[in-house]
Amino acid sequence: MRFREASNKLSLNKLTYINLRWIAYLGQFFTILLVEFFFEFKFNYIPCLAIVFLSILTNLYLVFKIKENHLSDFFSTIYLTYDIFQLSILLFLTGGVTNPFVILVIIPAVFSSQHLTVKSSVILAVITIFSLFILTFFYYELPSPGLLHFHTPKHYLYSIPTAIIIGLVFLVYFGLKFGKENRIREEAYNKLQEMMAKENELVSLGGQAAAAAHSLGTPLSTILLTSKELKKEFGNNNKIKSDLDLLIAQSNRCSEIIKKLTLNPVIEDKFFDKKISLNIYIQEIVKSYQEISEKKFIINSIEFRNKILSNKSQEIIYGLRNFIGNANKFSKNKVEIFLRSNNYTTEILIKDDGPGFPKDLIDKSILGEPYIRTKDHKNVSKYGLGLGTFIGKTLLEKNFAKISFKNSKTLGAEVKIEWNNAELKKI
Repeated sequence: MRFREASNKLSLNKLTYINLRWIAYLGQFFTILLVEFFFEFKFNYIPCLAIVFLSILTNLYLVFKIKENHLSDFFSTIYLTYDIFQLSILLFLTGGVTNPFVILVIIPAVFSSQHLTVKSSVILAVITIFSLFILTFFYYELPSPGLLHFHTPKHYLYSIPTAIIIGLVFLVYFGLKFGKENRIREEAYNKLQEMMAKENELVSLGGQAAAAAHSLGTPLSTILLTSKELKKEFGNNNKIKSDLDLLIAQSNRCSEIIKKLTLNPVIEDKFFDKKISLNIYIQEIVKSYQEISEKKFIINSIEFRNKILSNKSQEIIYGLRNFIGNANKFSKNKVEIFLRSNNYTTEILIKDDGPGFPKDLIDKSILGEPYIRTKDHKNVSKYGLGLGTFIGKTLLEKNFAKISFKNSKTLGAEVKIEWNNAELKKI
């Protein structure tokens, strides 16, 4: 599965775009008046004001006629194309590429690279380049005082659009690159929040189930006791006896269900406020995997001397489960977990005897990034898109941990999770 480009979902926030246009049009309006009436640089300013006035009307149309909060990719491209042509016409009337404000013509294309599709950004960049070529050869003189005429040597004249085009290409490329990465991270963070919401919901349901089991215990015992007493009294009546047997059987069944809900005493609410050390986290998680996995789990805590107690965190549990679960998935026979601590740091090292991390990913140091695909075709179905690793890494780093990945010198992958003791106490 590839991360979708989501071209239909990319759009501009209408309010932000409208405000940016107001700033641009007010700037154009006051610049025209300043040059004509304050500096007294005579030029044909009436057509310029007419163009600005027409642009203000298009912005008012956006404000009052377009009801959507976001402009689609298509309509955003249309409006940004208009902005390029609008500014190009103003520049055509006031010196072309010799006008110092010519750099502003690249703004729509650069702006689109952050918010719109690659196709739209490329179209706007091409239109911008075309406009720069026209403005290099065709334009009215730059407004100047009196009889002074601004003359630009040809070699300098041609270097202006060249420099602007180079800047445009670089800015649009980086805008597209970072815009895509931001969208990927936003998608991954949404997945993370969704998963944590489910975790919290399950914890909440577990607590509610335990509370319900505790509350139902007494009335269910009363029903069972009453049913048995009625059976003693009306046991000779076959019709009533069969109904009472059914009632007793169902009561016993309910009792068994309640026992299963209350088998684990730590499900009480007080447990979630209890301070525990990291070895308890590991033991709990490993125990849950031992019930479903045939792999051998080895916990080595000989060097775990300074057992700092911290509040139980669902984020730490989920993060550790991700890495231990990955080790279980890729290992051949065993998973080793080493716990080490001293007066300054606490460390968890998770090792497996599997194929290790993909070489192409670990060499590029991009493990932990979301939506990455390895070229290792042997285990591609297992490796997935790295979303689990991203979520585990993000949750643990949020809780002051430092994560590092490497392949063992012998065989398998190693994940080291390290805390500074002072920060671990803050959890």
